[in-house]
Amino acid sequence: MAMDDLGSRGSFIHEFINLDLGENLNKIHTRFPPEPNGYLHIGHAKSICFNFGLAEFYKGKCNLRFDDTNPAKESDEYVKAIIEDIKWLGFDWEDRLFYASDYFDIFYDCAVKLIKKNKAYVCDLSAEEIKNYRGSLNEPGKLSPYRNRSVEENLDLFEKMKAGEFPDGSKTLRAKIDMNSPNINMRDPVIYRIARITHHNTKDKWCIYPMYDFAHPLEDAIEKITHSICTMEFEDHRPLYNWFVNECEFQEKPRQIEFAKLQLSRTIMGKRYMKELVEKKEVDGWDDPRLVTISGMRRRGYTPEAIKNFCEKIGVSKANSIVDISLLEHCVRDDLKLKSKMVMAILKPLKVVLLNYPEGQKEKLIIENNPEREDMGTREVVFSREIFIERDDFLEEAPKKFNRLTCSQEVRLKGAYFIKCEKVIKDDNGNIIELHCVYDPETRSGSGFSGRKVKGTIQWVSANKFINVSVRIYDYLLKENGEKNPDTLEIINNCVAEKEIENAKLGDKFQFMRHGYFTLDKKYSSRENLVFNKIIGLKSSYK
Repeated sequence: MAMDDLGSRGSFIHEFINLDLGENLNKIHTRFPPEPNGYLHIGHAKSICFNFGLAEFYKGKCNLRFDDTNPAKESDEYVKAIIEDIKWLGFDWEDRLFYASDYFDIFYDCAVKLIKKNKAYVCDLSAEEIKNYRGSLNEPGKLSPYRNRSVEENLDLFEKMKAGEFPDGSKTLRAKIDMNSPNINMRDPVIYRIARITHHNTKDKWCIYPMYDFAHPLEDAIEKITHSICTMEFEDHRPLYNWFVNECEFQEKPRQIEFAKLQLSRTIMGKRYMKELVEKKEVDGWDDPRLVTISGMRRRGYTPEAIKNFCEKIGVSKANSIVDISLLEHCVRDDLKLKSKMVMAILKPLKVVLLNYPEGQKEKLIIENNPEREDMGTREVVFSREIFIERDDFLEEAPKKFNRLTCSQEVRLKGAYFIKCEKVIKDDNGNIIELHCVYDPETRSGSGFSGRKVKGTIQWVSANKFINVSVRIYDYLLKENGEKNPDTLEIINNCVAEKEIENAKLGDKFQFMRHGYFTLDKKYSSRENLVFNKIIGLKSSYK
């Protein structure tokens, strides 16, 4: 993220930070605190860029910390994927990788401190009863019948909870705050529950686990985080956040600041919804290129620079809004156009025989690698009597605005010659299977020819030197009206492309002339069968 833009795009957050800096806060310390219960998506990328960007801008530090307080939904798979994603984006937490589970002993001691201060109690109400006792926005909560247990009894019961003497779900530890508070989060929230679940980090050491709302502010305080940047749904949790930090008597008191969560059109956001798609096999895993998970965008061919540029452009605010996905695509396209080598590939081949081209003759033609960048040089392509063109580049009877090959209209082959169709060959069902054409040897590109004009230039591939490939073309998960799109993937086999891409490596990006940008698919490609994902088309709808 460009640091000179941070001030304007995150102005309200900067106002808070600059005020704190004026009160002798030397350097800020932020953190990115994912829960390892799924893969990261574009919304997390926004938070990653902003938290690490703030630390860089103010010459401070940013931690990576896993909020792993719910072992029922967490795993090492997610931990590893998150670490890989953040590294791929280009951010470095140095030696500051932490886990909430690193602090379980400290959390327990803090809970004991609250009990001793008569600020917490063991409650025997069920989860459903606690919910009913909690009240609503229009009515106050009801006191738990166990709220007035003595400090000594609560200490004894909590110790027994830790020792595993009670069944799962039979007791909780709750903070004693205010059941009449207009903020429902302050109505004696649960801070510990009994759950015999093996934890990915602490294994079976614990059978009680802290709740997120209790653990999160303590983690920030323990790590001496100065500014806890989070999304707007935590705004109502801020009084509880501050209450825990104050009542547990931490000297360092982080400031929580909220900004609007990213909402992106035409796609599905949220780990829970993505997980449903993965489990129902409606997508091809968490790294499916149709998802806006960071791993899915990486597999599709998006670049870290494009994603960071997108996050910079949208900035942060407190107002919820939906960002059009065309802006993300614009950033991807803008980045790829300067990095990708342009090659000719035919997705739906139609064979062309040049009747007046000498049989057995081959010649080498020179084509630029990237029209936008001379420094990317040129390459040789082989031209021969038989070539393939795109099936959609020929019509027997074409409308006036059709600028490609017809029975009466010449066309230029990219970097080569003008050709004209003489005969259309069809099968018994009337399908076109081959074109017989003639070429004009005086019209070779770069020969100085300045005679007649043609309306269009099309790509081609020599039938004597090509490679077969497959392509995967993706559509949005959602229609414009928000309904699920049933047709999100088209697989095209037996495409033909220049031999130039035969040695493509994972991560290489190509512009298939007039088709868009493509990259190798890491899951389905092999040396015997190259499969390319379509990253993005060539035209941008973003304005």
